[in-house]
Amino acid sequence: MQSTTPIKVTFLGTGTSSGVPLIGCNCLQCTSTNKKDNRLRTSIKIESSTTTIVIDTTPDFRYQMLRSKTIKLDACVFTHPHKDHIGGLDDVRAYNFFSNKPMPLYANSFTAEAIKKELYYAFTEKKYPGVPRLELNEFNEQQSFTIGDITLQPIKVWHLHMPVIGFRIGNFTYITDANRIEEQELEKIIGSDVLVLNALRREQHISHFTLSEAVALSNSLKIPAVFFTHISHQLGLHDDVNKELPAHMQLAYDGLTIDIVS
Repeated sequence: MQSTTPIKVTFLGTGTSSGVPLIGCNCLQCTSTNKKDNRLRTSIKIESSTTTIVIDTTPDFRYQMLRSKTIKLDACVFTHPHKDHIGGLDDVRAYNFFSNKPMPLYANSFTAEAIKKELYYAFTEKKYPGVPRLELNEFNEQQSFTIGDITLQPIKVWHLHMPVIGFRIGNFTYITDANRIEEQELEKIIGSDVLVLNALRREQHISHFTLSEAVALSNSLKIPAVFFTHISHQLGLHDDVNKELPAHMQLAYDGLTIDIVS
């Protein structure tokens, strides 16, 4: 898949559903003074010269937008309906206020239904003043779609039994919350210059890739640059883990930016 649109990717959050530090935990990771060990819930921002989108609106969405100084937002795209990926959606109200128009949302039918239930008050016929204004667009998992000048190709992966949507944008692929990817979907990733993949911890997990599984999969796909995300406090200190990884792989961290040139 080719793209001529240069994009900037910002990691808004790189932590698992509980974030790091974990409430009430005094482990080395949760008490670390290294800012790279502090992780909000997983989300990214993608910017071209004309278009800005976020993938997933986490419970930390408001702070992520403030911290990243995101003044303009054209759309929100969703991977799946777990709370740590849709929980901050109500806060798009601020963008409604300044743009004076609904926020476009893009989700598959499964996630769209969950959003309508989660924010039922935004989809009723008679709305209370001040609720978020949302324009819900359902995409076909088998077809690419375009927002502004950014084209996204859905990639269906599995989070145990739950379908999750990853995305390829030009030569950049983003996948979170997965522990299985079928062969025909792996084909969509091959040829990417950059891959972002979830790597929760070292120990086996029922619905996430472990670090070793994520490394092995990335190696099998022969991706030149790999960043791991959706990281728990159980994985270890950021700097220590990075020392173990191959030179072309690293843990992502909150605030990291990468430029993609296709």
